[in-house]
This record gives sequence, structure tokens and C-alpha cells, in this order.
Amino acid sequence: MSKTSKLRAVAACLLAGSALAQVGNNEGLADPNLAEAEALAALPHMTEALAETVVSNRPYRSARELDDVLAESLDDGQRAELYRTLFRQINLNDASEADVLLIPDMSARMAHEFEEYRPYASLEQFRREIGKYVDAAEVARLEQYVYIPLNLNTASEEALATIPGITPRMVHEFEEYRPYTSMEQFRREIGKYVDEDEVARLESYVTID
Repeated sequence: MSKTSKLRAVAACLLAGSALAQVGNNEGLADPNLAEAEALAALPHMTEALAETVVSNRPYRSARELDDVLAESLDDGQRAELYRTLFRQINLNDASEADVLLIPDMSARMAHEFEEYRPYASLEQFRREIGKYVDAAEVARLEQYVYIPLNLNTASEEALATIPGITPRMVHEFEEYRPYTSMEQFRREIGKYVDEDEVARLESYVTID
């Protein structure tokens, strides 16, 4: 293999690795759609009753949906503190400004920058663009609150496996029914294996565009 060919191969591997990382690296942030009630109750300002309420209102398709439930019991300051340990990750490409502003310590200016660089094709793009304004540590902190939907027809097995809470069997089923021509087809086929709420949760992490 020539030196040029080797360089191209290395570059392809690096790009593939970046493409896999569509869900932000998690540094201990609990997922409101997946965490057990007991674990939720141990978080700041949470009670057993509120934890049960969070569980009973699943699935959460946005950070705002979770916030609406918690706002009935917690004030703004309490929720802001809680979101350092519990958050419904937001879709970088279509989250509303209100959703983005729920990220702890998010400023109006940074929320604008999140939207300015849409559409995001990868988290590497997110790191590069947001890294123009904050240091690497802050980019890493922000990254755990976001994700970019995976293409149902082209995402690799490894990429699909990064969807929170997905099982190896479900990854196989995602691939089994390709090609997808509509989200209705996805709902119908995956609905053979999980209930409507879980289909809705999984759907939020994928696209056919």
C-alpha cells in the first residue's frame, strides 16, 4: 500500500469513528426515560413520590416535556440544580430555544450559537464549532446534554448501539427492516417488539432524511 493510500485509510477510520459518536459522552447524567425510580429519588430535590411521577409520565421526547412535569413540584432554581444530574438529551438539529436554555449554565448567546451551526452532521462538528467560544472542558460538559439523530438506513451497527438503552437484539431489528421509506414503517416494524412508548423513545434518536 502506498503512503497516500495509507493516509486515506487512516482518514477514513477517523471519519468513521467521528460518525459513530452521535450521542454525547455521558459523565454520569441520568436519563429520565431509563433511570429506575429508586435512582431518581436519590437525586437533588427529588422525592420518592416525584420519582414515581417522572417514571409514570414517560417517555419524554424533549427536555421541555420533562421540565413541565418537574415544574409542578420544583421551582426554577431546584430544577436547574437537578439538571446537573438528570436531563433528557436534546436533538441538536431541532431542539427549541427553550429546550436548549434548560441546559445548566446555558446563556442566551450560547443557545444562539447552538442554533447558528445547524444542521449538525456529527458531534465532531459540534465540538469544532462550539469550541470557538468555550474551552475543551466546557465543550465536553455541554456535549453530554445533546445528540444528533442517526440515519436508519445508513448507520452502522456500532452507531446504533450508542442509542441510550438499546439492546443488541433491537439493533439487529433496526437493521433487519432496511430500507426504511417512512417513519410510519419504522413504528410498525419496531412496534412488533416493544410498546408504543418505547417506539416513541427510540424514534427520537433516528431519522430517514
